[in-house]
Amino acid sequence: MEKIKLEDCYVSEEYGFILQDPLVKLPEYYKPWMDIAENLTELIETKKLRDEVRKMPELDIQHLKGHRQLRLARVFLSHILMGYMWQNGETGGVKVLPRNLAVPYHKVSQILGMPLIMIHADFVLANWKRKDPTGPLTIENLSTIVSIPGGDNLQGFVLVTLLVEVAAIPAVNAIIRAVKAIQEDDRQTLLTTLQDLEQSITKMSAALQLMHEYVDSDVYYNTIRTFLSGWKDNPNMPEGLLYEGVSDNPFYFSGGSAAQSSVYHALDELFGIQHRPESADFLLKMRSYMPPAHNQFINWVREAQSLPEYVVRSQDPALLSSFNQGISALTENRSLHIRIVSKYVSAAGVRARMKKKQIENHGQDQQERGTGGSQAMTFLKSVRDTCKEGILRQSTPGDH
Repeated sequence: MEKIKLEDCYVSEEYGFILQDPLVKLPEYYKPWMDIAENLTELIETKKLRDEVRKMPELDIQHLKGHRQLRLARVFLSHILMGYMWQNGETGGVKVLPRNLAVPYHKVSQILGMPLIMIHADFVLANWKRKDPTGPLTIENLSTIVSIPGGDNLQGFVLVTLLVEVAAIPAVNAIIRAVKAIQEDDRQTLLTTLQDLEQSITKMSAALQLMHEYVDSDVYYNTIRTFLSGWKDNPNMPEGLLYEGVSDNPFYFSGGSAAQSSVYHALDELFGIQHRPESADFLLKMRSYMPPAHNQFINWVREAQSLPEYVVRSQDPALLSSFNQGISALTENRSLHIRIVSKYVSAAGVRARMKKKQIENHGQDQQERGTGGSQAMTFLKSVRDTCKEGILRQSTPGDH
């Protein structure tokens, strides 16, 4: 199996899947984009964004040089696009995206191989900066480059999600070491690697817990969630979205989703977790909502020698135990995600409908859709349960 070059996958030992030191400014030519992005929240809240976007010149992308400038252009344009779409709330979407936004967005996205909608890589992985350039990656020393409405809660939501990715950096390194250790039949290295993996996943859960501290569930549900919504499987957008100057046919894209985080896909591939068809189908679709280079990394893990098979074959109780502890840590992380979705989407949704006095019509058991378009709770519980099924049992002589 060929050795992977991390830099080709835009994955690094220091930053995992996070874009390393994103740029915060583009060349002066792109000032119209930067000015709108800088004032985005205010323009959305005063309902002036659509007017400003329509006045914007159609800029050429030829002055964008290198991966980080393209990624920053995506961050700016993706946020402007979502603001333009949902400025008037989740039932006030538009049917046509004007060409001065649609055409450059399409060109940048084509080069990067990303879909024509804001994804996790734009909202989180490339949308951060340090307050103190020499300081650590902590919530106190981080802020977003571009923001949408939601104030401190929006900052909290993006930065806590980023901290989960920060906590996952040792896991990304452990995945690489585990693949190599299996290739080289190095059980001792694999054992310590599996222990590192479990610690990293546990830290990812600790980071995810911070959501309760930094994000109010009603602000998330009523404000932030709207701007992450897509136009696929969205009852408010049955006709999709027409990108003027790009295509004569409308496009349908899923909104932002935690299922677009590459680290969870890489962990599933390493642990050999087999999701049920419906969940697996959605997860597989979400891989096209990632930078293609990250997908390449996930495929590299998938094509490697099977970790569960190696552990079973080894008949090594320590390896088996460490493997199962890693699975348990990942299962607990997914249970935590279910509890968060229950609080921030399901319960907050019920409260929002009660406020609108629509509870009699909708019923309290109505299941909320995730921003990615999936039936949130059913999907997450299925993913968690199949994760739990990845636990291996000690083989006995009669098993072979």
